[in-house]
Amino acid sequence: MPDVGSAENAPETFRRAVEALRQPPAARPEITVREIPSPQRLAPYAAAVSATVTVHDDEIAWGRLIILYDPENTRDWPGPFRVVCQANSELESEIATDPLLGPVAWSWLTDALSSYSADHHTLSGTVTRATTEGFGTKADEGASTEVEMRASWTPESDDLSGHVGAWLALLASAAGLPPLDVTDISRQRSRP
Repeated sequence: MPDVGSAENAPETFRRAVEALRQPPAARPEITVREIPSPQRLAPYAAAVSATVTVHDDEIAWGRLIILYDPENTRDWPGPFRVVCQANSELESEIATDPLLGPVAWSWLTDALSSYSADHHTLSGTVTRATTEGFGTKADEGASTEVEMRASWTPESDDLSGHVGAWLALLASAAGLPPLDVTDISRQRSRP
């Protein structure tokens, strides 16, 4: 992975944190992680990556992860670091109407943070479902439904590898991927 963020002139603490983005935990083969420009005005130091989940050449989930660092603690978050993530995925229409979608999607994140021992505090976020319908020349495209999760939290240390792993696990859950040791036969294509 290419360099992430402008870490060369950053404090050592931030450089250590950015290493988690440069060397993410072993991502699933369906997930591709790449560098993206980091936001410039949210904190004195920032780094960002995006990821897509692709199955059979179809992009079924995507997201981004941003690490913010303010060594002077001038921001409104309780600590020098803040992790911000976004995860989006397409949904089947019957799942989109389920009233438990929000709490279940939120549990994907909280379970992942726990599984990866990503110690944190001050977790907050939203789960949004949106339906898109085409009209006019787009009427043939049909309706699609998407869930979007946005969350942020303050990590307990500058070792963010567990936080990156939790975000990748969140994307896998949002995409509906089975656990690594289980084969999902519903997504396998028949071969001639």
